[in-house]
Amino acid sequence: MPSGLSRPYNVMESVVSKHSVPKWYIRNGSNSIEAKGDALDELRNMANRTPFDDRGNPTITPDDIDLILLRNYLEKAHSKLLPMLGTDSKMEILDRMDLLVGPTENRQIKNVAAMMFSTHPEKFFPYTQIDVVIFPEGKEDNPNRFTERTFKGSVPEIITKAMDYIQSVVIQEQVIKPKKDLHSYRFFNYPYQALEEAVVNAMYHRDYQESEPVEITIEPEGVSILSFSGPDRSISALAIKECRKLKSRRYRNRRLGDFLKELDMSEGRGTGIPTIQKELKNNGSPRASIETDDDRTYFLMDIPVHEGFGNEVILNVEKEGVLDSSNLTSNLTSNLTGNSTALDKIFNALKANPLLTYPELASLLGYSRSYVQKCIKMLKETKRIRRVGSKTYGGYWEIIENLKS
Repeated sequence: MPSGLSRPYNVMESVVSKHSVPKWYIRNGSNSIEAKGDALDELRNMANRTPFDDRGNPTITPDDIDLILLRNYLEKAHSKLLPMLGTDSKMEILDRMDLLVGPTENRQIKNVAAMMFSTHPEKFFPYTQIDVVIFPEGKEDNPNRFTERTFKGSVPEIITKAMDYIQSVVIQEQVIKPKKDLHSYRFFNYPYQALEEAVVNAMYHRDYQESEPVEITIEPEGVSILSFSGPDRSISALAIKECRKLKSRRYRNRRLGDFLKELDMSEGRGTGIPTIQKELKNNGSPRASIETDDDRTYFLMDIPVHEGFGNEVILNVEKEGVLDSSNLTSNLTSNLTGNSTALDKIFNALKANPLLTYPELASLLGYSRSYVQKCIKMLKETKRIRRVGSKTYGGYWEIIENLKS
């Protein structure tokens, strides 16, 4: 009887007795014997320790494995198996890659082979895709204005297509060149490396037995990446709340992670969250956060937008996958003007009331305190204002040079 995906199985000791009890059996040489004691514990452990992606799947056939995807992987991984593609069969190549399981008479292709090398893995794992939804004014303020794109293919293809789209349509850079200062301030609304790491993590750690896509929602306040199911229960609630480093004792898709690592898409070793936080910090962005429920049914990562950007998602104009350079120039000019307006507002507020504090400026103008501090620093470095007296109490701001409107 061929093995299935939910092991171990038990069978009734007798098929004719009404009082028969279920028992587990194992192979011992050429005999089938009842599994008892340590043998039964080992059987259960062996079954439980097999990640989903490393299990055989009787519905996957050699025709479902795309030779082009297989060849591309072997080339990028600099594999010694590449020359064998012209001489060996698919099954022989897959066997050499440890992508087959089961006895000789009933070899099954592992799930990870379809995840990596099938053009339609959704045949076996429904909703293997990424949905990107953009609400330029926010889901609550204007839920009827949005754009949506769905990306399918093998797992590496899905990640690449989704990130190419986000990079070309969403990610923007601002450059601020203060007067009388040789240095420019550069930052992005979202650092590419942080988003890429979060998207790879979502596809790597998602539960492929759940018929739910990975959803990326982009709003003015940030990017939310939702996947199912949630973090493993071996990860503490405190670690999730701190969002510093999540190290699981069990992995759903360990082999998938190994393949993505070979393609330089993943580092492994629990470095995903630290990498995201580091890239956000280097960009001057707020920290990312994680949300889940008590049952660990979902994993939601929120990546805030850099505070130097406005209250609407400004999309780069896309025409049949090719960006118009004139629109990029227009967007960049708009971004520079928008940030200069923030400097003007802070400067004029201090001119009207030199006693204003950082919290008062943030509350008055609707900015975060950290963003106000950065703007104040720029105004001080360009010698337009200076602090007189105490930095905390009793001091005031002196206007040195008027800003041009």
